[in-house]
Amino acid sequence: MSSDNTPRPAARAAIDLITAAWHTQAVYAATKLGLPDLIAAGHTVPAAIAREAGADEDAVRRLLRLLLRLDVVDGDETDGYRNTEVGELLRERPGSLRDVSLLYGEEFYRAWGDSIETFRTGRPGFETAHGHSLVDYLSKDTDAAQRFQRAMRAQANNFAFDAVPEHIDFTGDRHVVDIGGGSGQLLARVLGAAPEARGTLIDLEHTIPIARAHLEQTVGADRAELVAGDMFSTPVPRGADTYLLSRVLGDWSQEQCLRLLRTVREAMAPHSRLLILEMVVQDGKAGLLAPLWDLHLMVVNGGHQRSIGEYHRLAEGSGLAVDRSVSLPMETSALVLTPVG
Repeated sequence: MSSDNTPRPAARAAIDLITAAWHTQAVYAATKLGLPDLIAAGHTVPAAIAREAGADEDAVRRLLRLLLRLDVVDGDETDGYRNTEVGELLRERPGSLRDVSLLYGEEFYRAWGDSIETFRTGRPGFETAHGHSLVDYLSKDTDAAQRFQRAMRAQANNFAFDAVPEHIDFTGDRHVVDIGGGSGQLLARVLGAAPEARGTLIDLEHTIPIARAHLEQTVGADRAELVAGDMFSTPVPRGADTYLLSRVLGDWSQEQCLRLLRTVREAMAPHSRLLILEMVVQDGKAGLLAPLWDLHLMVVNGGHQRSIGEYHRLAEGSGLAVDRSVSLPMETSALVLTPVG
């Protein structure tokens, strides 16, 4: 008789954790080959899908067999496969998560492959894997930078940005400043809810064309001024009603966050507010995405997600106070900070 007393549920749970990376790469492979788009176009059996994808038929058949169990597709190889709601999100079209799958299956997957160096030395695995910091990598590779911005925009679409105007009132705003505003997606959402407001977006030069295109399509080119520059050295407009820092502080150290927040505080008027959007790490076992993203930021660029207590300390060290916290989808929080004194 076997003397192995390992509980079977625990063993299965361990195996599921160990093989989770295979899920990532299977979904990545399906996305890279364009399988969801081919299925949507009517190529539903493995032979036809493989032919159109320029892929090996047996490999595609076996991949679809796993995707069925991952709820990416439904059906079978005889009568044909169809996309589930998950599969539809992997198609090449606006609002999908296709670019997220490609980014996490390529650049970020390689970075996690060197994550042991992060845990041993504190150095981002991305730098070990790619030979550059994430910012330098994106500044040198236009295609990667555009894909990164599309991925961030897709995550925002499916995570929290749409919900922000539902919880925060912007109708009285006349000037909104988005620091590190990326593709301009959040600023567009806010300006859409503040019809009398104009906006200012500050971010690195390679992001400006992407932001300009998005703002032109959504709220109009005349609604926002785009400023190319480093957020730590570019002057912040004074006296705005709302300042935005969305998914910015998680990329920086405590000292850098304090420096940035103090710069914003100096620009604020007594009536101004600062809106911070980040995943907030909860106590105990509550919330999985925030600690996952915390480690991901550490591996990719040395950043981290913070607890609510850490945000209170950042605010206090910057002449600000956390006035309230609003829960948004996907474990994202909107923290409203106001000036003290």
